[in-house]
Amino acid sequence: MERFWRTLREGCLDFLGSASTLHDVNVRLLAFLDAHYHQAPHALLMGGTPGNLFHATPRAADALDEAALENALTVHVRRRVRRDTTVSLKGHDWEVDLGFLAGRVVTLGYCLVEPDSAPWLEHQGKRLPLHLVDPTGNARRRRPPLRPEPADASSQRAVDLDPPRALLDRATGRGPTGEGSR
Repeated sequence: MERFWRTLREGCLDFLGSASTLHDVNVRLLAFLDAHYHQAPHALLMGGTPGNLFHATPRAADALDEAALENALTVHVRRRVRRDTTVSLKGHDWEVDLGFLAGRVVTLGYCLVEPDSAPWLEHQGKRLPLHLVDPTGNARRRRPPLRPEPADASSQRAVDLDPPRALLDRATGRGPTGEGSR
């Protein structure tokens, strides 16, 4: 690299003269590369020129198809779903159809190949479409509770756990409490 910069300076940059714009500098640089640098023999290339070596090397055809290109240009971002089941992406608010995701961090995706297409939500290996928010409709929409309450609160009983008593019972050889051994 040091040799390249020295050659560039000695062969091109020292002779820029009245180049006043970036365009002038770029034109002179490309002319230097095409007319001199790529045509001159290089010791590292055993006397060959970079131009001849480049054109002699066969190039493999691109193995990219539309699907591979779309996959390579897909962006995945993580966002937190708001309590009103909306999420912000690329300056717009999008509505998530799955209400139970409110308050959770989700992965959103969008493709740079089609910048105007709607993004999607990735959940459990599936792509679920997002919709632009209708503020009026979203304000009136009923949402499920974040944590559903049990249907019968009496069906849940408190766990009778007393760790010191359990240790004392084990140490004295008594059976567990609740079996009439109190």
